[in-house]
Amino acid sequence: MAPTANLNQIFSTFPVISKLSGDPKPRPDVSAARLQGNKMEESQDNPIKPTRRVALGLGTIGLFANSNVAVSLADDNGFWLNGPIPIPRASNMIDNVETGTRSFLKTGVYIADIGTKGRQFRLKKYAFDLLALGDLIGKDAWNYVRKYLRLKSTFMYFDFDKVITAATPDDKPPLLDLANRLFNTVEKLEDAVKQQDLPQTELLYKDTTVILQEVMTRMA
Repeated sequence: MAPTANLNQIFSTFPVISKLSGDPKPRPDVSAARLQGNKMEESQDNPIKPTRRVALGLGTIGLFANSNVAVSLADDNGFWLNGPIPIPRASNMIDNVETGTRSFLKTGVYIADIGTKGRQFRLKKYAFDLLALGDLIGKDAWNYVRKYLRLKSTFMYFDFDKVITAATPDDKPPLLDLANRLFNTVEKLEDAVKQQDLPQTELLYKDTTVILQEVMTRMA
C-alpha cells in the first residue's frame, strides 16, 4: 500500500488540465492584444544592453557614413592610389652606361614617396636586408635569391635617385659614385645568380657586402 500512496501524492501535485471540448476558443483579437502586451512588458523589463555586437554594428555604420571623408584624407597623404601604379623615373646618372638602364629593375612595383629622410632610412634597412641574403647562397634557393635581390635593389635604385636629387652640390658626386658602384656590382651579381654560377656568385656577393656596409654608414 505504501507505493500506491506515494503515486497518489505525485499525481495529486500535477495541475488539473481542463477538457478541450469544454474550453471556448480564444478570440483572435484578444490573443493578439495579450501577445502585444507581453512584448511591450518584456521590452520595458529588458532594455537593450550595450553588447560587443551592438558596438561593432554602430561602429560599422559610422565608418561607412564617413567613408567619403576617409577617402579624401587618404588622397592627400601620398599613399593612396586612385589609378594605375605610376612608373617611377630616375633623373640622375645611375644607369648602366652601355644599356641605359639596370637589368635588375622590377616593373609594377609601387614605391611610396616617404620623403628624403624616409628614403635614407629605407636605403639603410634594405642594405641590411641584402647583407643577410648570403645565408641563402648555395642552398638551392636561386630563384628566391634572384627575386629578393631584384626587389630590394629596385627600391634602392629609385631611393638613391631621390636622395641624390635632394642632396647639396657637394654631396651629390660621392652619392652618385656610391650608387653606381653598388648597382654595377648588383647587376653582375644578379646575372651570376641567374646563371646559377656558385663560385662567381659568392665572389660577387662578397664585393657587394662591402658596398652595402658603406651604404649603411652613409645613410645612418
